[in-house]
Amino acid sequence: MTEDEPTDEISEIEAQIEELADSAERSRRIILGSKAAIAGGVALLLIALLGLFGAGQTAALGSIALVLGGIVSLGSNVSTLRQTEAAISTAEARRARLIGNIELRLVHDAPLKLM
Repeated sequence: MTEDEPTDEISEIEAQIEELADSAERSRRIILGSKAAIAGGVALLLIALLGLFGAGQTAALGSIALVLGGIVSLGSNVSTLRQTEAAISTAEARRARLIGNIELRLVHDAPLKLM
């Protein structure tokens, strides 16, 4: 095994970790949006049920759809986030194992200062 092979594989793993981190960040943003949709739907439903601002049946139906859509989106993205975080942990462990297997060379009799 040449010296470049582990470093190339480490570089590939680091690129994979970066892609997974971007995916996790997207999932977190969607989760936040889902929570906002659920809160907005609940607020709109309360407004419709109390009859405030002339909100009618259409607003109540829309708010129910908003809450249900938010719940589905939240559940899906929480699951995706967990899977992505598990993949990141696995890739980091693999990278650490590869780095640990690299034989380091000691430099003896190196000058203390270059100048």
